Amino acid sequence: MKSTLAQIENIKNNGYSLDFSQVFDHAFENYKKIALYSALIIFLFAVIFGIGGIVVMSSIYGVENFPKIIEESMKPKKLTLDEAVISTIIFPLITALMAPFGAGFFKMADAADKDQEFKVSTIFHYYKAPYFAQLFAATLIISFINNAIANTLESIDYVFIGAGISIFINYLMYFTVPLIIFGKLKAIDAIKGSITLVTKNPLLIFCLFIVGIIGTLVGVFACGVGLFFTAVFNTSLIYAAYYGIFTMEQEEDSIDTIGQSDFK
Repeated sequence: MKSTLAQIENIKNNGYSLDFSQVFDHAFENYKKIALYSALIIFLFAVIFGIGGIVVMSSIYGVENFPKIIEESMKPKKLTLDEAVISTIIFPLITALMAPFGAGFFKMADAADKDQEFKVSTIFHYYKAPYFAQLFAATLIISFINNAIANTLESIDYVFIGAGISIFINYLMYFTVPLIIFGKLKAIDAIKGSITLVTKNPLLIFCLFIVGIIGTLVGVFACGVGLFFTAVFNTSLIYAAYYGIFTMEQEEDSIDTIGQSDFK
């Protein structure tokens, strides 16, 4: 079997085909297996982090000032230079530390797809070597670039352009996480590999990207609570697309091997 890098190199030269309906059906069927369990996990940790955040903020600013702080934070405002610098540094670090947690849902999707058992501990599977370092590094790089661009453009009143560039970067990084955890790639290789996979079939991946976002946001309109159930739909969709691409590559590799042996 070819390595992931070898398969990506083959895709770079020859491209790949993927059927939207097959990917969507695969994603939806797998999503149904993990929706309830993942919703309970997300709800549990949302409550834990929510309570923790309230306790920390209240201890710093005082319980009586907490409602005012929340109200002020909800108001749109232009970041000062110091706030922009802090945001560019702090948010990527927090996002990078949470990356293995998000990757845990891919592990859950993979286990469900193979009819294997998964537990709450599954969500922490990638907080260990060699996955943690690569997930942290890749997410830190992507988040830093995203925040730097968004904050720079926001500071000169180009908020929507910054948001558009950020979305485009996330689109290019569509396969970064599964390439690290399933393809066993290093952070930089996974980033470059994701760009290759996306740009070799940009329209289809863009459709999947948009459908994933819409599918996840459906929960927001369901009184917000539904977000706990739809949050992992995009994860399931990315998993199904990755599975579709590399299963096809492996099958073609097997066919080529058989063909070569037949003519020896």
